[in-house]
Amino acid sequence: MPDDTQTQVRAAWLYFMEGLTQAEIADRLKMTRLRVNRLIADARGSGLVSITINSRLESCVRLEQQLVETFGLKEAIVVPTPTDPEQVTAQIGKAAGEFVSRLVDEHPAGVFGVGWGGTLRETIRHVRAGQYRGLTVTSMMGGLTYGLELNTFEIAGRFASLWQAECHYLAAPIYAGAPRSRDIILAQDVFETAFARIRATHVAILSAGDLSARSLLVRRGLPADVGAEELQAHGAVGDLLGQFIDRRGRPIDHPINRRVIALPLDELQRIPTVILASGGAHKAPVIAAALRGRLASVLITDEGAAAAALALGRDAAA
Repeated sequence: MPDDTQTQVRAAWLYFMEGLTQAEIADRLKMTRLRVNRLIADARGSGLVSITINSRLESCVRLEQQLVETFGLKEAIVVPTPTDPEQVTAQIGKAAGEFVSRLVDEHPAGVFGVGWGGTLRETIRHVRAGQYRGLTVTSMMGGLTYGLELNTFEIAGRFASLWQAECHYLAAPIYAGAPRSRDIILAQDVFETAFARIRATHVAILSAGDLSARSLLVRRGLPADVGAEELQAHGAVGDLLGQFIDRRGRPIDHPINRRVIALPLDELQRIPTVILASGGAHKAPVIAAALRGRLASVLITDEGAAAAALALGRDAAA
């Protein structure tokens, strides 16, 4: 082995394996610190040293980068999928709470829009409390007509309470009885004002729903005259803000989408930051659809759902 290569190997070993500083290596090998720095840099660049991160998070970080590149996201946060599927929502909620707390610290004023669901309930448990008097929290969709802690009214109220912020509700059911009824409701002055506020949202956090029995909307929110099987037959893979989308992220052609009292999805695309916090393998199709439709700019999910959504997105693009 040539002398220079031997010196490089020794320097790399002392630095990476024994944990010596560059100054200590320079003293031991009787050379300048600048030369040690160059030897270590060359060892990395030439492939003499290969670094492997032995952590479950390494695969999550790789998925984050791939999701950003594939779907054009601002950011992706992927958490390891827990062994117990019932803990997926809690883990995503923890990551979402930390992300939202950081975002609000950086931008403590404006309109913060919220959807509903179990993931957002878990998110609230991990949001840091504070005084953000310049912040307004608003629900972006109607809610259930009876009390439930996952309801959009409760979600908006709890966010606002944590931040001592102004709170506004979209005081209406999720769905009107018919498209014409919806149009009459939305023509009222109070709803025109509410939707003007919602359109001014700077940051929104939503969760996606699938069409299985696990879905809160399927179990509690769909009108009695509409079933999940019917929506699937029309190409639906799930919903955002009560609006059902196909695998490309486009609203399906079904009367249910003309009965919903919520911000239309094409207007959702105009909000600067839309966080989609959702996970579980059963939600991968609707997550992939939402990302393909550019309905979210930040994704917070678990590793299993991320990998499946990424595969679906790549297959659709092929």
